[in-house]
Amino acid sequence: MEIQPLAIPDVLLIRPRVFGDHRGFFLESWNRLRLAEAGLDLDFVQDNHSRSGKHILRGLHYQLKNSQGKLVRVVSGAVFDVAVDLRRSSPTFGRWVGAELSEANHHMLWVPPGFAHGFLVLSEAADFLYKCTNYYVQADEHCILWNDSGIAIEWPLPAGVSPLLSAKDAAGLTLSAAATFP
Repeated sequence: MEIQPLAIPDVLLIRPRVFGDHRGFFLESWNRLRLAEAGLDLDFVQDNHSRSGKHILRGLHYQLKNSQGKLVRVVSGAVFDVAVDLRRSSPTFGRWVGAELSEANHHMLWVPPGFAHGFLVLSEAADFLYKCTNYYVQADEHCILWNDSGIAIEWPLPAGVSPLLSAKDAAGLTLSAAATFP
């Protein structure tokens, strides 16, 4: 496994070793020992799977009291995946990083606790999997507005195309109005 810190060093792009031939491929999507050796000693308690169509944008979600770390990957299709640092004590507070995750590149992203997370579907559809370090608690879910000009995420949307949003995501708060981490 190759692990690369992104512009916000706590967010990691993980490139698993992929063994392929004419029959298909094999990869380890999770190996506790290997990741612990790389400094990520994680305990996951919940796995999630979502399917979304083209130009659907989910996020930017986070839980404040029950903060979740997420190891995310795409098994079908492609997404542009984003993490936003919501830790006020961090030198990268309010900054974002993004990476394309796809069934073709097999990349994974580690989004640690203290970050908002979201993704935009680039393909006709995408199956998105994520392992979480804490349980989902609906009463603790918060949402940052996907197009907050204070964060200025460069979503790869074609000119003139708006993302498809849930009502909750369309009503997200700006970073300046949202509850954040210390």
